[in-house]
Amino acid sequence: MVINNSRFLISAPSESKCPREHRHEYAFIGRSNVGKSSLINMLLGRKDLAKTSSTPGKTMLINFFLVNDSWVLVDLPGYGYAARSKADRAVLERMIKDYILNREQMTNLFVLVDSRHAPQRIDMEFMEWLGENGVPFSIVFTKLDKLTSTAAKKATEVYLEALKERWEELPPVFRTSSEDKRGREAILDYIEEMNKLPLE
Repeated sequence: MVINNSRFLISAPSESKCPREHRHEYAFIGRSNVGKSSLINMLLGRKDLAKTSSTPGKTMLINFFLVNDSWVLVDLPGYGYAARSKADRAVLERMIKDYILNREQMTNLFVLVDSRHAPQRIDMEFMEWLGENGVPFSIVFTKLDKLTSTAAKKATEVYLEALKERWEELPPVFRTSSEDKRGREAILDYIEEMNKLPLE
């Protein structure tokens, strides 16, 4: 898929405030500081469309971007940022779950995990929750440029083996780097194929 244009649409504080347009939506989520904004900018060929920050947990709203005037990329808040207040975490958890469970336009949820870390309990539990609720999702390993090719291969294999202990069948997996654009074509091609499916 060639990205001809992309633009920010709106930030929504809740699922009920999300746009009503009936287009395919692809949401991106992960723990804070997983490299989500950098990945989104890399996919769309933009430097600062999604705001990156050295401060984890920056995204507090659901951000929508219209791509090629035909489909929508959704930047969801990161989860698991311990420095947030308990009240803030509760608000974000409700916002995220409401969007994931109730947003009919969401065609796929891309769950980002940092390839440098061993499987984290919070990620594994989140993916199990997605499976229990029948949410279509894919796994995106980020920051592979931070590892040697051998270490990257081993790290992702260990992660997937851990998942296989709980899953009979794994979801689609993408290996990416925002620095060298690794995985860009694979994700965009996947989205292009999903766009061919009719929205319910």
